[in-house]
Amino acid sequence: MKKRFLIALLLLILFSTYNIQFNSNFFSKFYIQEIAIENNKIIKEENINNKLSFLKQSNIFLLDKKKIEKKLKEIQFIDSFQIKKVYPNKIIIKIAEKKPIAIIQHNKEKKYFSTQGDLIDFIDLRKFEELPFVFGDKKSFLIIYENLKEINFPLDNIQKFYLFETKRWDLLTQDNQLIKLPTNNYVKSLKNFMDLKDQDNFTKYKIFDYRIKDQLILK
Repeated sequence: MKKRFLIALLLLILFSTYNIQFNSNFFSKFYIQEIAIENNKIIKEENINNKLSFLKQSNIFLLDKKKIEKKLKEIQFIDSFQIKKVYPNKIIIKIAEKKPIAIIQHNKEKKYFSTQGDLIDFIDLRKFEELPFVFGDKKSFLIIYENLKEINFPLDNIQKFYLFETKRWDLLTQDNQLIKLPTNNYVKSLKNFMDLKDQDNFTKYKIFDYRIKDQLILK
């Protein structure tokens, strides 16, 4: 209904026999005066507004969505967005942000790793202080992360991931239990740890060593 009204309005402007004068005063009513940002919890509104400053005083009917997308993609924490026009001169940008799940440290460089598998430049944010640290590369971590999800391993129970040159992982839990995984077929070991970790007679152990095939060494 709203679209029909707008089309009718435009046709009236263009074809009216009343000879409406297309002066700047009339069209200025449809120049964007306000940009409202919604749903941003990580990204500062000021940063988004700076990227979209080119929209101010542009016609609300002639939004360049590709240019908006290009500018917003420059902000790494943005996953997607929606645009809502509020006539005559306001737009609302609703932001969907990426969710970091780990901090990857590789070659002395720190990055956030998101649920989408993206790397995001690290900035010190208090709300992400408790994220697990990964000492390894993105490609290797993505593989073990997918494996952990498949078996419903409690990811929030891991505080650190260590990758060795042999492509073998050690995982340190929040209870300071170290899981030493084998290079190959480590999913079986992870499942075994999940079965054992909460049993009373296993809580005293700090090292679960699965490196030797079909063996578990406890210390």
